[in-house]
Amino acid sequence: MSNLKAFLKTNKKEKKTVQFPVTRSLCDEKGNPLLWTIRAITTKESEAIREECTTEVQVTGKPGMYRQKVDSHKLLTKMICAAVVEPDLNSKELQDSYGVLSAEALIAEMVDNPEEFGELATFVQQYSGLDETMPEKIAEAKN
Repeated sequence: MSNLKAFLKTNKKEKKTVQFPVTRSLCDEKGNPLLWTIRAITTKESEAIREECTTEVQVTGKPGMYRQKVDSHKLLTKMICAAVVEPDLNSKELQDSYGVLSAEALIAEMVDNPEEFGELATFVQQYSGLDETMPEKIAEAKN
């Protein structure tokens, strides 16, 4: 017999936000990279973002057949924007200062170093639990 009460939502641990030095180009008065506040993305958010970044494309040479294509850069950018708590990427003042009109365009301007952008994307994915595939998780559980 299972202990159903142990599975109730009141017993579920929530992931806290964490601080992460995203870019070396934005520093405090001592020259230290500013710490950004990052949160984990939920399963629902991840699915919604993936769906938004997925299109149906026709299979070449097969009329009427389609396959799904995911825009991976758009997916990563939207996931990063969903995970960043501070700075507020939807702030009009912050967007205006960079001359952009969306959170996605803003993150590309603020983190314009490809290596740093990649590190941020990796961090967000790992913190949200998106860094392993299901077969990898199963293999790890067996060991």
